[in-house]
Amino acid sequence: MTRVAARGLGLSYGAVTVVSAIDVALEPGCVTTLSGPSGAGKSTLLYALALLLRPTSGEVLWDGRPVGRVPDGVRSQLRASRSGFVFQDAMLDPTRSVLDNVLEPSLYAGVPRREARRRALDLLDELGVAHRARHRPGEVSGGQAQRVALCRSLVTSPRVLFCDEPTGNLDAGATEIVWSVLEEYARGGSTVVVATHDRGLVARAGARVELT
Repeated sequence: MTRVAARGLGLSYGAVTVVSAIDVALEPGCVTTLSGPSGAGKSTLLYALALLLRPTSGEVLWDGRPVGRVPDGVRSQLRASRSGFVFQDAMLDPTRSVLDNVLEPSLYAGVPRREARRRALDLLDELGVAHRARHRPGEVSGGQAQRVALCRSLVTSPRVLFCDEPTGNLDAGATEIVWSVLEEYARGGSTVVVATHDRGLVARAGARVELT
């Protein structure tokens, strides 16, 4: 389990402050949503918590350890070994197969290929896209690509999963599948954080952070 928190977190782009003096604690075992109107900073907060952005002020803590300002190499190692991230746009490598895209994080995390391949195929099956394993991203729909991206984020069994609008390109049926996977993963003891504008999903979350 990994507990993620922010203390007095602020992030600005030049003279524009996007996130200001936020305190938040995200607990393992449930899905926590970050929600709010457009421009409230939910994606920015998510990226900072995931160590993809450096805070302008305040600190990000993983298991009580300040990690928001550690060297880039340390941040990269932490992300590779302990977290997964689902981007708002799937961001798959168009030159590689769906299966190879899913396997990619396992190379950086040092997961044996046979083990990673087995888990990747299981995840693709669970998310309903196993039949696309040998296709390239340009040969699948946007909704399928987003589910592939979720498989990619889970292939290393990360302790923390960060998701930026993971259901934004999905229909109601696929949204239900993805949300069920996220809830099940959280129940296994992981920290799952979802930035979303979907009020229906916010209502179902185990914990909520509302930005204004």
